[in-house]
Amino acid sequence: MVIKIIGSNNSNGIKLKKMVTKYANDCDNVNIEILDNERDIKSFQVKNVPGLVINDRLVSQGKVLTVREISRLVNEATPA
Repeated sequence: MVIKIIGSNNSNGIKLKKMVTKYANDCDNVNIEILDNERDIKSFQVKNVPGLVINDRLVSQGKVLTVREISRLVNEATPA
């Protein structure tokens, strides 16, 4: 599974990155990618950074999520 953080170069992006890292430490097969350039922000149509993309689908933007919220979004985005 690939989790992408878009716009991690501000305070909320750094906080989201920490939460995603905490989540990834408890799971197997999780790759984290940091995307900070304008092209990536436009390609995923992120209006408010930070954005969270799971398996190439934008699932959250403009919020710092908790580990529990990230886990719920991953479960929703992952096929059973």
